[in-house]
Amino acid sequence: MIRGNRTTSSSEADHLGGKISASGLRAGFADRYAAFAARRAKPAAGFVSQPEPRSIGLYARGKQLVAGNILFSGHLAEAPGAMLWEIVAPDPAFHAEAQGFSWLDDLAAFGTPAARSRAQDWTWGWIDRYSAGTGPGWTPDLTGRRIIRWVHHATLLLSGKEKAETVAYYRSLSQQSAFLARRWSAAAPGLPRFEALTGLVYAGISLIGMEKLIGPAAAALAAECKTEIDADGGIPTRNPEELLEVLTLLTWTASALSEASKLVPPEVAAAIARIAPALRALRHADGDLARFHGGGKGLDGRLDQALASAGVRPTGAATIAMGFARLSGRRTSVIVDASAPPGGRAVATAHASTTAFELTSGRRALIVSCGSGAPFGLAWRQAGRATQSHSVLSIDGVSSSRFSRRAQAELTDRAAITGSRMTVGAEGSELYLAHNGWLSSHGLTTSRTLTLAQDGRRLIGIEALTALTTEARRRFEDMMTATRLDGAAFSIRFHLHPEVDAALDMGGTAVSMSLRSGEIWVLRHSGSAKLSLQPSVYLEKGRLKPRPSTQIVLAGHARGFETRIGWTLAKAQDTPLAIRDLESDDPVGQS
Repeated sequence: MIRGNRTTSSSEADHLGGKISASGLRAGFADRYAAFAARRAKPAAGFVSQPEPRSIGLYARGKQLVAGNILFSGHLAEAPGAMLWEIVAPDPAFHAEAQGFSWLDDLAAFGTPAARSRAQDWTWGWIDRYSAGTGPGWTPDLTGRRIIRWVHHATLLLSGKEKAETVAYYRSLSQQSAFLARRWSAAAPGLPRFEALTGLVYAGISLIGMEKLIGPAAAALAAECKTEIDADGGIPTRNPEELLEVLTLLTWTASALSEASKLVPPEVAAAIARIAPALRALRHADGDLARFHGGGKGLDGRLDQALASAGVRPTGAATIAMGFARLSGRRTSVIVDASAPPGGRAVATAHASTTAFELTSGRRALIVSCGSGAPFGLAWRQAGRATQSHSVLSIDGVSSSRFSRRAQAELTDRAAITGSRMTVGAEGSELYLAHNGWLSSHGLTTSRTLTLAQDGRRLIGIEALTALTTEARRRFEDMMTATRLDGAAFSIRFHLHPEVDAALDMGGTAVSMSLRSGEIWVLRHSGSAKLSLQPSVYLEKGRLKPRPSTQIVLAGHARGFETRIGWTLAKAQDTPLAIRDLESDDPVGQS
């Protein structure tokens, strides 16, 4: 029995692979041919050396797998005692999660005899069913991911196995390695190719007779690092969680090469040295990653492990990384999307989140982005990418960057940063950003100024919509005419983490937010905007359904060439001072 929150439309099937393009058909044929050809590979006699099992799983998820509750890609299959490969996959994403064998990490984390038995049954079930080169798992990235897990957990898998089963295991690993040697270059650039090449390096280091794979794979990995990792340690997708996965793969590769007394390519070492500081800047005070452009907070423990393995000592708090700006004050972190959405091939996962921010206090997230809706279907995926799903000002009904409804990998109108300034002083940090996301449609340039106090107890924001030029004012006047002088309706949204309890306070002029740590934060504003609490959602991988949450909304209309709204977010003890500061400056709130 499979339960899930998602359905797969025809257009989503196109995206996930349900409808194959001509290029996709050619790639599929080439993969299938290479998989069949790999059956002639000479089986390895065993391991030369076996890298340590570095991949981290979740104890609770392993326990659920043993109980027969299989949650992959937003679908729950309740199949106690069933063979994984007998379950009818509801969509290609379910197939991919099963075929990649990352679930071995979870069974290893659970660590009971029942977990070992389940891991062995499903692995040899795969060998029996798919090792001839059939099935959906013969793609370069999935094969690389699978080889890594088979090598990491070889001790678990081979424990108590008969000779014939052990031979079948090594024969299948050898086939997959031969396939990967032929097809790694067909993996998409970025994370899929890093997975394929890491798997190939692992195969060359680990399996007897496969040593010849190490040199070409390491050289290709070095070239990929030069191409994909920029000078500041960022990647084209600007997805923090994906950057973490890339660093993880590179540290695994470097450690495996070192343990086998092989040279780590300088390009790989340099990429690790660039990525580690970037990830530190993208990490909130609670240790989780900022959730932007399709990324989640990261698997528990993965970031700590990757940074420790990188061996790059902190050299001071970076304030800019991969197009994000970080403000910090003691136990408070604010991370802001300070750039345009990624373009090129990365558009497929980009979000219209320019100038959106997240805030974490101590070990508790307060202000968040809704997150990626991809695990819950096409409609949620589209909703999660919209500006309205981020903590930022948005003009009602129009995202700051627009994605084609016909082809989600197309960006029809992309917001560009038109002004930026960041200052850090004794009193705190201030960030100013402006973008032109609504210039062509409404004649308005949008700006946001965020000021975080040095002690992290107060964040002041100033939002502005301004028609700056003669042409922009003409467009704005045309919009006013079209709306019969109603103007541009806008909303400033603050999406709250599901564990935050919020209530209107002070006669509806403020919102009090209680964190489970006992902290109370209060949001106040000045100006003519209307304050309200509205339902929201928190989109998180590994769950059947979106989590209900709350958002604070400041709603108003832009009816003049300049509209300003100010707000302050402060811990309860600081609220009176913060409001006095905001009102005494009086640069905001005049619509």
